[in-house]
Amino acid sequence: MQFQQLLYFVAVAETRHFTRAAERVHVAQPSLSQQIKALERELGAELFSRARGNIALTDAGEALLPLARRILADAETARLEVQELAQLRRGRVRLGATPSVCTGLLPEVLRVFHAAHPGIELLIEESGSLDLVRELARGALDLALIALPLPPSAPALDTVELLTEDLVVVSSERLPPPGGGGPLTVSALRHEPMVMFRHGYDLRDLTVAACRAEGFEPVFTVEGGEMDAVLGFVRAGLGVAVVPAMVTGNAAPGLRSTPLEGAPLRRTIALAHRTDVAPPRAARELKRILLQR
Repeated sequence: MQFQQLLYFVAVAETRHFTRAAERVHVAQPSLSQQIKALERELGAELFSRARGNIALTDAGEALLPLARRILADAETARLEVQELAQLRRGRVRLGATPSVCTGLLPEVLRVFHAAHPGIELLIEESGSLDLVRELARGALDLALIALPLPPSAPALDTVELLTEDLVVVSSERLPPPGGGGPLTVSALRHEPMVMFRHGYDLRDLTVAACRAEGFEPVFTVEGGEMDAVLGFVRAGLGVAVVPAMVTGNAAPGLRSTPLEGAPLRRTIALAHRTDVAPPRAARELKRILLQR
């Protein structure tokens, strides 16, 4: 089994098309097809169903895909480790973070890192914690800033807690304050239309769980947005939203921030990476700076 064959196999599996896969890996389509057939002969099983031109993974292909992705990711880590010679003058770090962390925590940390290591490329993926955990598992990220606790289905990850932050309710200044202007509790949100994040965001799960603990289902006027979209919808008066306190400073124009009384909502942010693969040297340096700050 050759590394190149696994690369071609993953390309076909992800594009579901031999020609597009060949373009993606910069090889002639006949050569790619020959290598896939050679891999199937070696494994003694067909990896793709090619009925009527529709490309689909067989059971054998489904079993191979996560293993092939892991091998390619580990090989990429090894390549980067070798490249990161001459005291971090070149290389890259693939960092995932939730939108609120990207807004509130990362800018200053990345400024310090870039000033110290200007030759290191920083690739940032902004998404919800569940999506970031999946990206870590398949080797697409070196590090990720995620919310704890990890979901039960999460792979083995090494996590270091960085901070615990309060969640607040944001509302539009053009509308009366939620709860009539008095102390605001989670229970009072039963009377408030809400703007909700898309599935995959820990803020969505945390908000819904808090409402259900008070005996009601939240009412969504709009759902499915990212952080900037959610704040924009709230500013327009479409509803209220529960967000980290760290984002309210940058989002202050047109928005009102109200703390939750009684049992406040909080979340813990941690830095995570896979336990079975050591992060590349540049990622370890970024981790050191994050922990220092």
